[in-house]
Amino acid sequence: QVQLVESGGGLVQARGSLRLACAASGLTFSTHALGWFRQAPGKEREFVAAMSGSGGSTAYADSVKGRFTISRDNAKNTVYLQMSSLKPEDTAVYYCAAQFAWIAPTEQRRYLYWGQGTQVTVSS
Repeated sequence: QVQLVESGGGLVQARGSLRLACAASGLTFSTHALGWFRQAPGKEREFVAAMSGSGGSTAYADSVKGRFTISRDNAKNTVYLQMSSLKPEDTAVYYCAAQFAWIAPTEQRRYLYWGQGTQVTVSS
């Protein structure tokens, strides 16, 4: 059974930093692309960042480029999202997701496995 478990969310002040982690089990981690998505209150879930299985390819939403960095440790079956210069509009539930391949990584429908999410709240 595949499980993705996010951690690291919390309350942070604007311009602060936070690092999210997503631990995966039940899948061959290095063959799966991992993505981060978020859903703010009253809004649809949106793409944030993604990284291929090898780590050689990444993708970012324009809204987070230069502020967020995705990374992965295949030895630990964990993907990270380092978030810096946080803004109140980054407030959302953040989800990690996995797909077997690196196909249209910004599209949610490509991801088969999803975590339960972790809340990030940025105060102004």
